[in-house]
This record gives sequence, structure tokens and C-alpha cells, in this order.
Amino acid sequence: MKIPSDYHIKPDALNGKIILITGAGAGIGSTAAKTFAACGATVILCGRTMAKLELVYDEIEAAGHPQPAIYPINFESAVEKDYDDMCNALEDTFGRLDGILFNAADLGERTPITNYSVSAWLRCMQVNVNSPFMMTQALLPLLERAEHASILFTSSSVAFKGRAFWGAYAASKAATENFMQTLHDELEGATRIRTNSINPGATRTAMRASAYPAEDPQTVKVSEALMPSYVYLLSDDSVGISGQAFHYSE
Repeated sequence: MKIPSDYHIKPDALNGKIILITGAGAGIGSTAAKTFAACGATVILCGRTMAKLELVYDEIEAAGHPQPAIYPINFESAVEKDYDDMCNALEDTFGRLDGILFNAADLGERTPITNYSVSAWLRCMQVNVNSPFMMTQALLPLLERAEHASILFTSSSVAFKGRAFWGAYAASKAATENFMQTLHDELEGATRIRTNSINPGATRTAMRASAYPAEDPQTVKVSEALMPSYVYLLSDDSVGISGQAFHYSE
């Protein structure tokens, strides 16, 4: 699916909402955090590198947007208790969650399956699949308290058709799509939580540069171009839309 072609970001599209963003220190996550804050959201910046999160925090605060929060966590090593602790901390501070953008990801190795190291495979699955599962499970009670909650997963074209040398990343994104659909099927009718995924396509990020080192970054769109799609899927404009895989339209 694609967002409505005439959709434009409204200045108050996310006014009063509390939205957690993983991988908020750089790339799409950083841009999303600043955009959501500009639309009136209180954003929770989640990631493992405090220095990067603090830079985003400072930009949001300097712009006069709602004061953000920082929740540092290492998705590679976090276990169930860490996510339970996260739920307790967010409940004490905010009382609810209106949305989660799962943006953090591990690229894994770009190598044939025959050469793929087990440790790299497990790390990629831990960050891209197990971590969103544990976080979702822990935070569902906070999402259930929102009037209209949205969980948005970051997908990829290799989720729908695996390609050579994409190994664990492709498998993890296929799992992400299935997880999103399973959640939708379980939550629809029983809660006001909707789940969707978005494939951002080629975007000028550090991960993209790592995957395609010979590519001219000037030929790839900037993350700001994606933001109407992200705001739409986390705002009340998309209420009633769930279980769908969205693809950014170039």
C-alpha cells in the first residue's frame, strides 16, 4: 500500500502524543524524532549511543518543541527484564504510549549463506526480531491505554523476496512482516492498537552506505522525504488502517 497521494504533514498532526522511536540517534530515526516533535509529539529517544541521542534531544529542545526523553538501551544485549523495567519507567513518567516506531536495525553480513558466521546471524536476529518482540510484549499495556495507538515496523524490499548475500537481514525483515501481521490479527477488535510496516526504500543513511559502498549518496533520497508517510501512519489520520505493508513511493 501507499499513503494517500495528497497527504501533507499538518503542524499539529501528532499533538499531545507520546511516541517511542528506536534507533533515534541517527538516520531515519533521528529525522523521525525531530519531525514528530515538530508535529507536537513528546518523543522518547531510544538507542544505545547516548552522545547521539543527546544531540537529537538538544536539537528538539532548541527548536522549542515538547521536551523529549532519552531511554538508552542496547538491543543486542537487552533481555526480558530490561523491557519490563522500560515499561515500568515509562508508566511512571508518561502513563501511556501512543506509538512506537521500530527503526533500529542490524545489517548483518553481506556474504553468502555458506560463509555466514553464526554470531553475526544471531546478532542480527536479536536486534531486528527478538528485541521488537520483547519490547512490544512489555509495552502493550501502555499502548492499550491510548485512545488510538500505532505500532510501525521498518521493513525492506528483501522482506518480500530474499536476495543473494542479504542473509540474516532479509530473513529478519520477513519475520518482521509476519510479526506485524500476527499482531494485527490478535489485536484487531480486542484493542484500539493498529500495526503496520513501512519499506522506506533506498535512503541516504549510514546503513545504506555500508551496504552499497560504491553508490553515490547524492543519487539517493534523504530521510526527510519519507516523513509524510511516517507521520501519516503514526497520526490519527491512519486510524482504521492496520495489518498493512506500506511502500514509500518515489
